[in-house]
Amino acid sequence: MDEGLIRAALERAWQGRAARFEAAPSAMHSAWRLFNGFVEGGFDLSAELYAETLVLINHADPPEALRPALRAAQAFYLERLPWLRCVVVKERHAPRHPPGDALRRGCITYGDTPADRVSENGVWYALDLRLHQDTSFYLDTRHLREWARQNLAGQRVLNTFAYTGSLGVAALAGGAAQVIQLDRDRQFLALARRSYELNGLPFRAADFYAGDFFSGVSQLKRASAGSPAARFDCVFLDPPFFSVTARGRVDLLNESARLINKVRPLLRDGGWLAAINNALFLSGAEYLKTLERLCADGYLSLEALIPVPQDCFGYAQARPLPADPAPFNHATKIALLRVKRKA
Repeated sequence: MDEGLIRAALERAWQGRAARFEAAPSAMHSAWRLFNGFVEGGFDLSAELYAETLVLINHADPPEALRPALRAAQAFYLERLPWLRCVVVKERHAPRHPPGDALRRGCITYGDTPADRVSENGVWYALDLRLHQDTSFYLDTRHLREWARQNLAGQRVLNTFAYTGSLGVAALAGGAAQVIQLDRDRQFLALARRSYELNGLPFRAADFYAGDFFSGVSQLKRASAGSPAARFDCVFLDPPFFSVTARGRVDLLNESARLINKVRPLLRDGGWLAAINNALFLSGAEYLKTLERLCADGYLSLEALIPVPQDCFGYAQARPLPADPAPFNHATKIALLRVKRKA
C-alpha cells in the first residue's frame, strides 16, 4: 500500500479539522473523529481521538492488508498532535478467539495508559477504550446528546440499548428528573455509573436495568398501563444494527418500525421518541418512508432530523456510502418523533 497516498488522504482530512486543535487545552479533553477512511480516502481505516489517546481502527479483511497504513497513520498524528500520550489499534476482523480477541479490543502501540474520560459540552463521560471492539463512546450522536442536555430538564427519560449510558448522562446533566438506563451488559452500565460519579449526578441502583430490551420494555409497559405517571417524557431508541436474543430480534434494515411501535406505549401524550437507525445499506429515503407511514395515523409526528457532526462523516468524499443517506447527512440516521395519545 502506497504510504504517500495514505498520508495525502490523512492530510486532506486533517485540513478540515485542524482549526479546532489549535486550542490544544480544550482538544486534549474532548472526542473527535479525525479520519473516516470509508469516504475520505477509500481506505478501511478510521482514526478517532479520545482526550490524549488516538484510536486507530482497522476495518480491513484480512487485517494484515492495512497494517502499513496503520503505521503511517500513527506517525502522521504523532507529528500533528505531539501531546498524544497513547495510541490504541483495533482490528475489527481479527479472529474472535485468542489472541485475536485482544486485537479486536485494542493493542497499545504507543504510550501506556489510554484515556479514561472525555468532556463534551461541559459533561464528562467515562471511557474504557479496550472494553470490547468499540470505543465505549459513540461520536455520531454528539448533537443528540446536546439536544438531550438542553431540552429534557425536569423530564422522565428511558434510554434503551443504553450501552454506556451517554444519552442518559447528557439528559441528567441538563436537569432531567429521572433516567432509566436499560442495557443487557452490566459492564456497560458500570461505565454509565462512573459517568454519574464524574459529574456528581445522583445515582439510584433502581434506575439501572441490566436486561434484555424486549423483556425490559414489557415490564415497563405493565407498570405504565395502570399508571400514567409511570410513562416517560422521552425514550431513546438506539439499537444495534442486528441482534437476536431468546426474547426477540433487532433488524434495523427490515424491521425498524416494529421497534418504534414497541416503545410508543411507554410515552406520555406529547412525549419525545428519539429513534436512531445506523443500517449502512438502508437509504435515508427508505427510512423516511418508514417514519412517514408510522406518522400517517396522526398519533406520531416527525419533528426534526438530528445531523451527525461533520468530523464524523468527513470533509473530502472519496467514495460514496453504499446507500444514499439523504435527507439525513450520514448512515447514522437520527429522527425526533413526538407521540400523541388517544384521549
